[in-house]
Order: sequence, then structure tokens, then C-alpha cells
Amino acid sequence: MSHPLRLAALLAALPAGSALAQEAGDYPVTIEHALGSTVLEEKPQRVATVQWANHEVPLALGLVPVGFAAANFGDDDGDGLLPWVSEALEEMGAEVPVLFDEGDGIDFEAVAATNPDVILAGYSGLSQEDYDTLSQIAPTVAYPDAPWATNWRESIRINAAGMGMAEEGEALIAEIEGEIDETVGQYPELDGKEVMFITHLDTTDLSIINFYSDNDTRVQFFEDLGLAMPQSVIDASEDGAYSGSISAEQIDAFDDVEIVVTYGGQELIDALNADPLTSKMPAVANGAVVTLSNDPLGTAANPTPLAISWVLEDYVALLAEAARQGE
Repeated sequence: MSHPLRLAALLAALPAGSALAQEAGDYPVTIEHALGSTVLEEKPQRVATVQWANHEVPLALGLVPVGFAAANFGDDDGDGLLPWVSEALEEMGAEVPVLFDEGDGIDFEAVAATNPDVILAGYSGLSQEDYDTLSQIAPTVAYPDAPWATNWRESIRINAAGMGMAEEGEALIAEIEGEIDETVGQYPELDGKEVMFITHLDTTDLSIINFYSDNDTRVQFFEDLGLAMPQSVIDASEDGAYSGSISAEQIDAFDDVEIVVTYGGQELIDALNADPLTSKMPAVANGAVVTLSNDPLGTAANPTPLAISWVLEDYVALLAEAARQGE
């Protein structure tokens, strides 16, 4: 479901007397991250972003990047923009900026051609080599801890800091948290339900069950929605891993799973119900399965600053329907 940007409300939420950005006297600024330290000598004016969804932070804060990565998943019309990004650009009256084709990795030449003052990659999988190359183009802000592990709050924080808009970033986080709380509050049946995100299943061979661990941002988002991680999934996860696998012969271990979320459709549900092992899983037997497709909703299950508001009501409603199936 589409939600308009609330930039005016965001700015109004800033502490009294706060500046809309760091003043010139606040510079230079050093931002520490997993791949090094980035020094910003002055407030960036031209912001470029690379990899997944980092451009949503400047857009949510009212700034159009000079370039960002074209969408390569969930892009229904093939224009390189997810619908919440198109909506943001339209509401700002902005032209579509340069879109980087990252099908074969970062296009360093295209990034350089936008002449950025800073490159944001707070949620990314940059290698040290990628970071070093980008840093030759402009100061680059990488992820705070590990590749592809930055949750939506930390993505906003580190990218906003790279723009000199740390306070605005905190206000944006508070606004999104308020939206989540209001929406989830309408579905008390979700409270504490234990959910598992199963992924990359082969309908012709269900002998192995693959799943995301609580190191993955999709799973971390469940906590925001009032859901819980089953102890069985915790036990089956390896330290530091973002996903895991278990033999379907051990499917009884997942008897505590009340809701399953997965990518797929009716073909997958039929296969799960027909399989003598997976059909024994209570969530499957009860029909408490949420299937996601290669569309905007499926994309937004991995929460990003603009996507959360755009799909929140629909996603939570699907989860609540599954929760009721299991009761």
C-alpha cells in the first residue's frame, strides 16, 4: 500500500533549535566503519550510493542522489526503480538520476562520472577492494559491522551521518517506528508468534530445508512486528551465519514454528503439503504459510527506509492471517 512521504513531519520532529544539517564549523567529520575511517572535510552536496537501497536514506531525507543502483529484484515494470522510489522522486518533483547497472558488480566508471562528494554504502557487501576503489572517487561510507548485516535503523544512521544529517536520521527512525507500532497494534494475534523464514526451496527435492538466521535483516524485522524467533531455528543456526540448512528428516525439530514465511507460490505450498516430511511441520499442516514473490511486497520483506511504510500494512496483514490459521 502506498504511503506519502512525510518530510515536513520529519523535520518538525527534530529537537527545537536543531539545524537541518551539520554546520560548516562541525567539519571535518570522521565516520568509522568496518572497512576503515572516512573523513568528510565539508558537508556533501552531491551524494551517490551503491548497492541495495542506500539511496532510500537521502530520498527519505529530501535529497536526490546524483546516482544510485538500478533495482535488480522486484522491479515490476523494468524501469530500474522500485515503486516507493518512483513515488519519492515524483513527490519531490525530481528527474530520475543516473542509475548504475550493477548486474556484473559495481560500475566504478559510472559512479565516478556522477562526480560525487560522498558515496554511501551503509547496507552493502563491499569488499575491501571495492571500498578502496570507490574511495579513490570520493569519501565512501561502508557498513558498520559486516557485509549485508546492517539493519534498517543502522542503515539510516550511518548513511545519514555520511550526509551530515545525523539528527534527521534519528527523526526518520522514530517516525518509522511509530508507523510500525501503530500498524502492529491492530493485530494482537501476532504478539509473540514464532516465525521462520525458509528460503531457496526446490519443489522437486525438499530433502534439505534452507532458512535465514537472526543475523539476516529479514528475520530481524520480525521482532519489529512483534514476532519471535523459534528456539529450534536458533539451535540450528551457526554463529555469524546469515542462513542455515537442515535435513528434512529432522523436520520434527521445528514443531515450535507457528508461521513460515518463504519465497514461492502455490506450487511450493502444494509441494510442502504433499511431501511426507515437510507436511508434518505444524505451520505447514495448519496453512500458516506466507508466500512472497519477486514483486514489491516480496522485495520489501527485507526492510529498507522507504519500503517499510509502503508495504507495512499489506505485509503485516498477511502475517496476521497466517497467525490466525495456526490458532
